[in-house]
Amino acid sequence: MTMHGTLANEAVLLHHRPDGLPTPDCFEAVSQSLPALGDGKVRCRTHYISLDPYIRSVIAGNHMGHGIGPGEVVPGETVAEVVASHHPDWPEGTQVRCPGGWQQFSDHLPEALHRLPTGLSRPSLALSVLGMPGLTAFAGMHRLGEVASGDTVVVPAAVGGVGALAGQLGRLAGARTIAITSGEEKCRIAVEELGYSACIDRARDDVAAALSELAPDGVSLYFDLVGDPLLTTVSQQLAVGGRVILCGLMGDYNGAQKTTGPPPGLWIGKRATVKGLVVYDFEHERLEFERRYTPLVEDGSIRANEECHPGLSSAPDAFCRLMRGENTGKVVVELAQAAAS
Repeated sequence: MTMHGTLANEAVLLHHRPDGLPTPDCFEAVSQSLPALGDGKVRCRTHYISLDPYIRSVIAGNHMGHGIGPGEVVPGETVAEVVASHHPDWPEGTQVRCPGGWQQFSDHLPEALHRLPTGLSRPSLALSVLGMPGLTAFAGMHRLGEVASGDTVVVPAAVGGVGALAGQLGRLAGARTIAITSGEEKCRIAVEELGYSACIDRARDDVAAALSELAPDGVSLYFDLVGDPLLTTVSQQLAVGGRVILCGLMGDYNGAQKTTGPPPGLWIGKRATVKGLVVYDFEHERLEFERRYTPLVEDGSIRANEECHPGLSSAPDAFCRLMRGENTGKVVVELAQAAAS
């Protein structure tokens, strides 16, 4: 596609900041002309875009010092193909992972590019189970949580990008794994496809009562992805010496009342260890993570639970569904027209 003789870039911009749950009208689809490729830069054509909950705080302007304003391209990690290059290390045709955002083309300095793991059956895996969500699950379960055989592990948002692998890592370590999610279909996925030992449907069940029945000796490890009130509910049922990994605040992202968490005395009484997880602290382990887990994904020992949406135009609605908790896996957008062109 061209625009007055130049290459056009289809993109999705932030139209206005959401107030509470985002809606599709918060975003705007545009077609922009691409500038000449700068010296030393590499141009990439997007094939897949990762949609992640943290983007909600980015478009609000308050994500760990990083944010965007109206009129800017919505950010996101992408899998892309190099289509033009002014750098010898990144020839045309190279498949990369890069911060391309919600757009068809993006230009980068070489330090922003990363080659995909070798042997992937589909490139989107580099954004899901073998991407940032997978690295997050690995860091929380193994590096911080030190999951071990005999543990009782509880994971909320259990079938999403991070939760799906966290539960499987617990199972592979010999732990009993309990999913918390919402809806009959998500519970089915959790148990039948991801291998959780049991699932609590927070939309239907009394979570505290169900957890007491499923974990009568207490919870060894809680991988928190959502914040309160679930954080307090599970912390009340920690085993003595239990571990809590604080990783996500799904409810807070939508601008609702901010999570306060359990009274400190509760964790003190449980002799709990509580650790905060920021995945960027583990970026130096990414290559080893990919080397270790790519074979397990490809041979089926670990399942990649992806929810794929076709076309860039699907991104706003798919993101809003994610923020309403309606996704049934790690959400990615496939720009099929880009991959085929």
